[in-house]
Amino acid sequence: MPGMINLHNHISMVAFRGLGEYEVENLLFDVMFPLEKELLNRQLIRVSARQSAIELAMGGVTSFADMYYHEDEVAIAVKDVGLRGVLGQTVIGFPVVDSPKPYGGLAYAEDFIRKYQGDELITPAIAPHAPYTVDKEQLLAAKAISDQYDVPMLMHLVEFPNEYEMVLERHPDMANYRSEISYLDQIGFLGPKLLAAHVLYLDDADMDLLKARGVGVSHNPKANSKGASGISPAWEMMKKGLDIGLGTDGPMSSNQMDILTVMHYVASVARLRLMDATPYTPLELVEMATIGGAQALDRGDDLGSLEAGKLADLIIIDRDAPNMQPGYDVYAAIAFGAYPGNVETTIVNGQVVMHDRMIETVDLAAHEAEWTEVKSRVEAFAKTLEGGIR
Repeated sequence: MPGMINLHNHISMVAFRGLGEYEVENLLFDVMFPLEKELLNRQLIRVSARQSAIELAMGGVTSFADMYYHEDEVAIAVKDVGLRGVLGQTVIGFPVVDSPKPYGGLAYAEDFIRKYQGDELITPAIAPHAPYTVDKEQLLAAKAISDQYDVPMLMHLVEFPNEYEMVLERHPDMANYRSEISYLDQIGFLGPKLLAAHVLYLDDADMDLLKARGVGVSHNPKANSKGASGISPAWEMMKKGLDIGLGTDGPMSSNQMDILTVMHYVASVARLRLMDATPYTPLELVEMATIGGAQALDRGDDLGSLEAGKLADLIIIDRDAPNMQPGYDVYAAIAFGAYPGNVETTIVNGQVVMHDRMIETVDLAAHEAEWTEVKSRVEAFAKTLEGGIR
């Protein structure tokens, strides 16, 4: 079948996976930000990205979209493994590991885009973090770079129940508009190169705006549920014809990065929210995991399905595994029964990345030595944080 597409991730956060899981009041401010401030560097980002890319490949993900810092290091790791990455250099309104000044990500992103534009596996992108962390001037500067170089723009959008108030603090002129999405449209920010992650708090008029502007949507139900952020009206967006695919968010948010098990969750959450057992056929779920993700990235012409002339990104799933039996309907078996361990082979751009559950592109012993060093550093510091490790 076509390889799956994970539309939203922060793969280098895998170094922090499993931390802050015990009654932490604010995971972002009490655990994640201190970890990043103390530990992030190029080496951790590169090695952790390689670790995640191995995991993604073993779960049948052939393409993914990522937002983080030092995305040039992420690109090196992703190419080492042989996956296809849409990699967004983060732009944010405070100092971070790859910029001592707010919004240094704009210049960093432009350099990154120039370096990787035209690469077979890496699609460079710019990633203004969110409207509540990026001023209007800088949002529009990010869009200008996206337009100039014809590259994607990745951003978190309407993720939190109080986000309108959060954005209003940074964008006082939004008070004249009924919603965050209508405001972003009025300032000229929305467009077909934008891939919006989460998209939980919106109404029909907002959905119509996103569709009219060609905005792609990443539906991340596991992360949204685990973080108690809310439940997306993804079913309604799909029925309106928006380009919508599936993502996991970073491994500190949902812990898992495969898309196979997200499909089952998409249907379960929607049916519970609507108290209706009919939303999502198995085929619709498989399409969201594959061609839906490609269309959200404006890559439906060359990714997301097995057709002559498209790129050779495909996986082989073991249909004889006990959990895939009896397998009367292959789509039902994939959408509701499959696990990442059922993926036997992963091929990206015609290259075999994994075969018989063995990664073929990476010196695993050398990688494990670097990964062990990263884990040791993280563990030592996490023990000093309240709620970091019990």
